Amino acid sequence: MRAIGAGLPPRDGVAVFNQVYLSVTEEVDRRLDTGYFDDPALAAELDVRFADRYLAAVDAAAAGARPPACWRPLFQARSHPAVRPLQFALAGINAHIGHDLALALVDTCRDRGVEPDALEGDFERVGALLAGMEERIREELMPGPDLLDLADPLTHLVGAWSLERAREAAWAAFRALWGLRGLPELAEEFAERIDAGTGLVGRFLLTPLN
Repeated sequence: MRAIGAGLPPRDGVAVFNQVYLSVTEEVDRRLDTGYFDDPALAAELDVRFADRYLAAVDAAAAGARPPACWRPLFQARSHPAVRPLQFALAGINAHIGHDLALALVDTCRDRGVEPDALEGDFERVGALLAGMEERIREELMPGPDLLDLADPLTHLVGAWSLERAREAAWAAFRALWGLRGLPELAEEFAERIDAGTGLVGRFLLTPLN
């Protein structure tokens, strides 16, 4: 992520999200050896699998291939002058939480041979970290009160999206996919629908506002 950030102009939409995600990953890493997580090894594996999906999307876009539908709005709008930094950040978070998280949870449970309950406690602990960081991100990227008031479209746009709701939906999608693991064709179709729906939300979040 540091290499990605170093190679992009700061105003690039992917760079904006990348910086946000790097700060989240660094905070999770700092907590791994502090007793914060019930199972640090399992939490670390989930963290890596989760990040790999974002990095794979970046690589696909750089190679001229099609990244998952959830990521396409961010890559397509990354240079749009009328999309604000907070929109880029939320669109990236939406893609990563709305689609990648459920699949990373499934992969972690399958490869470690554990049931979803083994991850639930640490999933909630990461959620608590994200909630605090989301507030800071909004404060850092939201224009100041002299530039933004209740009538500004950005206020309504960012207020319509909820990290907590997105995480709840991701956990529900994970449980559904886990239940469908013995039906691979149905599981794949369901994952594709999650991907498409998350991408649609991303397009709304990246609506040009100027």
